[in-house]
Amino acid sequence: EFGFEIEASELEEVVEPLISNPLENVEMEGRAPVVTVMGHVDHGKTSLLDYIREKNVVSGEVGGITQHIGAYKVNTKGKSITFLDTPGHEAFTAMRSRGARLTDIVIIVIAADDDVMPQTVEAIDHAQAASVPIIIAINKIDKPGADPEKLKKQLSDRKILVEDWGGKYQCQSISAKTGEGIPELLEKTLLEADVLDLKAPFVGRGVGTVVESKLDKGLGPVATILIQSGEVKKGDIFTCGTQYSKIRSMRDENGATVDTAKPSDPVQVLGFDIVPNAGDILTFAFPAERFEKKSNKSEK
Repeated sequence: EFGFEIEASELEEVVEPLISNPLENVEMEGRAPVVTVMGHVDHGKTSLLDYIREKNVVSGEVGGITQHIGAYKVNTKGKSITFLDTPGHEAFTAMRSRGARLTDIVIIVIAADDDVMPQTVEAIDHAQAASVPIIIAINKIDKPGADPEKLKKQLSDRKILVEDWGGKYQCQSISAKTGEGIPELLEKTLLEADVLDLKAPFVGRGVGTVVESKLDKGLGPVATILIQSGEVKKGDIFTCGTQYSKIRSMRDENGATVDTAKPSDPVQVLGFDIVPNAGDILTFAFPAERFEKKSNKSEK
């Protein structure tokens, strides 16, 4: 009718240009490892994370209090490590398995005065299923009745042979209460990360994953996002599940406003229309520069 000829096209030919990244040939840079802490209830996962965070809290922060955003970035020996905080109760099995898929390294916390519990075995199974390196942290060595060797024997029965016993799994005895052994645990984590040689593109279209989400009375739908590739800026347009929106604000675990987030950065994002599901992928449509003129007009 309009003088055009119609040509049939293969599906791949249509889809490929829509999803390709114009900066796909960009150079990959080293990124911080993402570590998930798992283990049985009351074996000291939260205590371990709290101790690590307290040592890294900015001294100028009021009262030294950090808000819970489900993920924390800490610095040790000039390098960064991102910790994911996953619940320990059996009801959150699905969340733990999601954490194992997001993560590069898993730290399994076991209490030295207890046995290898079913949840511990479950956490190990999640990590092995995701082909993620495991580091064993034997906690509560300061308590009477602590017997790390008994735990190593129980682990060996489950084919988890630690390095002390000639195996491949790194193991560290720690006390989340006194801090004993925690610097060595962080060193072993960095060593494992060096072996993995983790890299990601630090420019281009951003991609992130929802770690946890909630409906805040004052802020509305809020989600903690772990950036996995590219660069994310305030004002970027994103799609997540069935919704699309724009980043109104980003904050770190200290509540400070962040303008730019790079791979392995955990940030709390405001701007969702509805609360996203944990595990949802955020895809940022274009870098923020494309929308600067439009946003400047709207601000005026």
